[in-house]
Amino acid sequence: MNLESDLATLKNQSLDLSPRQRAELSCRIAKQFEKTGQYESAREALIEFWPAPDQEPKLEGLEDAIRADVLLRVGALAGWLGQTSQMVSGQETAKNLITQSLEIFEKIGRSEKAAEAGGDLALCYWREGSYDEARIHLASALDELGDQNHELTAILLIRAGIVEVWAQRLNEALHFYDQAIPFVEQSPDHALKGSFHFEYGLVLRRLSAPENREDYLDRALIEYAASGFHYEQAGNVHALARVELNLGHLFYTIQRFKEAHRHLDNAHHLFLRLKDRGTAAQVDDTRARTLLAEGHIVEAERIARNAVRVFEKGDQQALLAEALTTQGVALARLGNDSRARALLERAIEVAQTTGDLEGAGRAKLSIIEELEEKIPANELVSIYQSGIRLLRGSQDPSTGKRLIACAESLFDTLARLEHKDQPPKERNWEGFSIKRHVRAGERTVIEQALRDAGGSVTKAAHLLGFKHHQSLISLINTRHKELLTSRSIVRKRRRHLLAKKKARKGDTYSALAVLANFSSSC
Repeated sequence: MNLESDLATLKNQSLDLSPRQRAELSCRIAKQFEKTGQYESAREALIEFWPAPDQEPKLEGLEDAIRADVLLRVGALAGWLGQTSQMVSGQETAKNLITQSLEIFEKIGRSEKAAEAGGDLALCYWREGSYDEARIHLASALDELGDQNHELTAILLIRAGIVEVWAQRLNEALHFYDQAIPFVEQSPDHALKGSFHFEYGLVLRRLSAPENREDYLDRALIEYAASGFHYEQAGNVHALARVELNLGHLFYTIQRFKEAHRHLDNAHHLFLRLKDRGTAAQVDDTRARTLLAEGHIVEAERIARNAVRVFEKGDQQALLAEALTTQGVALARLGNDSRARALLERAIEVAQTTGDLEGAGRAKLSIIEELEEKIPANELVSIYQSGIRLLRGSQDPSTGKRLIACAESLFDTLARLEHKDQPPKERNWEGFSIKRHVRAGERTVIEQALRDAGGSVTKAAHLLGFKHHQSLISLINTRHKELLTSRSIVRKRRRHLLAKKKARKGDTYSALAVLANFSSSC
């Protein structure tokens, strides 16, 4: 399809077409421009019905079905423009317009179009970081669609996976992507195929980095290459830039910084050329983290601060929380403890307000990691416990590693306090036993993990952050035999998805459990 030619036809022959015909052609062209990431061209296609972003669509003289279609296209485009230009209330405007279209489609019995609208509405909630609302709308859309349109089914499943990836529920994301595979394979649409390979690569990237799994890393690179091919065929330069961004993030996480900067440079150049300030700010946040890992803290803080300023102008609150966390970490390493704490607390508040519990939990861990020596032990324990509650559903291996590292650090701090003389008014250690609390905490957390894992020791070990499930088996057999009945039937051993070839020293107990029930003793 020659979109520029169609756009010229729309402009030149608009007087010869009825309002209905102009609206239908405008919506069709705008949708195709959206698929190729050409959002300004899409807005130009809709200019008759949406003269300016701050105006309501003009719908006079249009029948219900066409009115709903115009509302859907304008709403979807408003969401994309809100993301790229960081317009204040861009997603809220988009949600209102799409909701109006959804209500009309449901009223006139157009279930397929209602499902499409539900999928676009979910994207708006996802951009804000409201993952629960996004899940609800995607589930409703899939239920409404049924077996009517396999290509739309694939789109909705991919979006459901995207939500779970950002919520760090990686197993659920893989489940949705696996469901989408047969529908994607049937489709001739390069944009759809590119989207699938891109998002699948993102899951593999998240799984590969924490354990440095070279097999997953290789597969992620293959998926990104496939994504790049299909996006190039679709003519979607915007999506190609996102591939560069994710390659930069991948190489950052495996500490190949030179390659990370090269891909981030490419991504930043493309996004600025495309006038996408929002995603360019995501590049800045990733670059700031890369610079932090390299030890270039002053430059990292400056770039993170720029990212925060951009996100503050829009309504992508989950991304704002991430950027605030990055800047807070940089300031802590520069010794500006009070400002760092304020930014990290703000990141927690922003993430929790929008429903991004994972983001809030990660910010709490950053407070412990960066400011532990400046915060009283009792307060640290409280922060850690609230972090556990926020991160309870996380399936990101890197989050599990951070939880364990924080627990071990806090355990060392509390162990030192046990032997340190305290003023009489501060002593509350009478009858206290570290070993008893360690064992009680371990039992509680292990029992919960086994229950959540349906009795599977392998899954429970993964939830607890063990590198190898044999470590958990050893704990149960030697120190918590009463939990043997909580295990499922022992099966022939299989290698864990993320297991290393060699278990590392220190896996014989879970530090994650040490502080779970500690606050009452502090």
